[in-house]
Amino acid sequence: MGGLGVIENDFHNRRDLAPNVCAVYVEENYRCRGIAGELLHTVCTDMKEQGVDTLYLVTDHTSFYERYGWEFFCMVQGDGEPTLSRMYVHREA
Repeated sequence: MGGLGVIENDFHNRRDLAPNVCAVYVEENYRCRGIAGELLHTVCTDMKEQGVDTLYLVTDHTSFYERYGWEFFCMVQGDGEPTLSRMYVHREA
């Protein structure tokens, strides 16, 4: 019904901003049930337990990730993309 991944770089020019949460997806008929929020919470918790307290995420969405504790960080150039995309950061305290 949904999933996401964690990779070193999600095909953008800021190689110093790693690791990246990627491919966040929930099937359409399961959306608006908090599943994406649970997935994001779980990946942040799991990575924190492995000693990674800062994660990055590239998206064209605005205002979606903020509700789950992510903050806009900067604009990045995707590999082969003509326009810039939004980079978000999540820092576990």
